[in-house]
Amino acid sequence: MFENIKWLFFDVGSTIVDEHLAYEHRMMEIADSANTTYTNVYEMAITFYKQNKKGDLETAKLLGVELTKWHKEDEILYEDASKCLEILSSQYKIGIIANQSLGTKERLERHGVLQYIDLVIASAEEGVAKPDKKIFEIALERSNCKPCEAVMIGDRIDNDIIPAKVLGMHTIWIKQGFGQYWNITEEVEKADCTVNSLMEICNVL
Repeated sequence: MFENIKWLFFDVGSTIVDEHLAYEHRMMEIADSANTTYTNVYEMAITFYKQNKKGDLETAKLLGVELTKWHKEDEILYEDASKCLEILSSQYKIGIIANQSLGTKERLERHGVLQYIDLVIASAEEGVAKPDKKIFEIALERSNCKPCEAVMIGDRIDNDIIPAKVLGMHTIWIKQGFGQYWNITEEVEKADCTVNSLMEICNVL
């Protein structure tokens, strides 16, 4: 399945970077604004995620409050991310295709993993965001890589798996973060491979 692969492209949030503390922070702020409990907000959000919707956004709407700002300072590296990237970068070129605010390279450097990454394509710098296939095409063009020689690895079916698959890239769905609750109903949503952690990818490839 993964023969003749030259490039591995990773998403960032809930793929390399663990966002659970940032989401917890946001949901606590939603709860405070709506005068309800964190548990209530969390349970409502999970229900929306299982319906393939953005749980935090839909919960804030339902409760009639503003979605609070994202706390990037709460983001931490998944504990197996560095080892995974170190192993894979010895065999493949590593790229990033992510919806991120300005400064993605700098944040990856602070996390200590930029040394394993050959190309960073982030939405803020490119002016185009996933699931728009244009951002994937930019990454493939700059890496001089054919879609059939690339694998897209991400937590989001809508943002990562579907557009990459449509372009002819191989796909790995990593079931981390809230993306793991996606309910697959169509063929185009099915990744070539599904894993539950980054280190599993090393075994698959």
